[in-house]
Amino acid sequence: MSDTSSMKIAGVQMDIKIMEPERNLANMEEAMRETTAHGAELTVFPECAVTGYCFSSLAEAMPWGESIPGQSSKFFQHVCAETNSYVVYGTLEKEGDQLFNACVLVGPDGVIGSYRKIHLPFLGIDRFTTPGNRPFEVYDIGKIKVGMNICYDGSFPESSRIMALDGADLVVLPTNWPPGAETFPKYIVNTRAVENKIFYAAVNRVGMERGFQFIGGSKIISPNGDDQHFADHKEREILYGTVVPENTRNKHIVRVPDEHEIHRFDDRHPEWYSRITDERDLDES
Repeated sequence: MSDTSSMKIAGVQMDIKIMEPERNLANMEEAMRETTAHGAELTVFPECAVTGYCFSSLAEAMPWGESIPGQSSKFFQHVCAETNSYVVYGTLEKEGDQLFNACVLVGPDGVIGSYRKIHLPFLGIDRFTTPGNRPFEVYDIGKIKVGMNICYDGSFPESSRIMALDGADLVVLPTNWPPGAETFPKYIVNTRAVENKIFYAAVNRVGMERGFQFIGGSKIISPNGDDQHFADHKEREILYGTVVPENTRNKHIVRVPDEHEIHRFDDRHPEWYSRITDERDLDES
C-alpha cells in the first residue's frame, strides 16, 4: 500500500443467501481479509450482499432492512480498521415505512457515504423498494474518488456521466445480473468506462436464489475500455485491478498531436441534450 499514485481494488463475485445476513457477513469478512492480504485497499461486493435479493413482498423484506449507519456498517468499520482499507457493499436500507436498495461505502472511521438505487427494474426486491431520492455523489477516499451505482443504473449513461463530471476516478456497480443480462458484462459496462474515461468495477453475484441463477460476469475495466479482470463465468472469484487517477483526470486524448485529439467532456454540446430530461412520454414525441 505504499504507492500513493494508484490504488489496488478487488471485487468479490460470490454466492449470497437470502435472509441470512450473519452468514453473508461472515463470508464477506473472510473474502475481505483475503483481498486486503493481497494488497487491495478497496473491496467491492455485490448488490444486496447482506440480505439477498429475491424477496416476494415488501412485508417479507422489511424486517431485513437496516439503517445507515447501522449494524452492517459497524461490522465493516471494524474490519476496515483492522485491515486499513475501504469497502462497498449492498444492503437494504429502511427509513420509516420505506425500503431502499442501497450500497454503502465504509472506511476505518465508519460510513463515508451511501447510495440509494434510482432506476428500479421489475425484478426481485426492486418491485417493492422506493426509488432513490438523493443525487449521485462522489466520495474522496484519499488516493481516488469513488462514485456508486447499483445494477440497473448502469443501463442509464447519465448516471455515470454525472459522477465523472464531478471528478470520479472509479464508478462501482454492485449488481445482481440474472439470465438475460449477458450483454451487460460483455459490452455495456466497458462503454461506461470508455465514454467517461474512468475506471469501472461491476461486481455481480453467483448462485441460485428462488429460481434465478445469477450469471457472474464481474469485471474491472480501465478508462480505455479494456478489461483488467473479467470473471466470465458463474463461479465464485475474486477480481483485482488497479485504479490510477492520473489516467482519468486528464480527459484530453492525443492520438496524433494536432491531427487526432479528442476530449469527451469538452467536445460535448449540452445545448442539444435537453430532450434527455424532458418528461414527455415517448408516444407523445
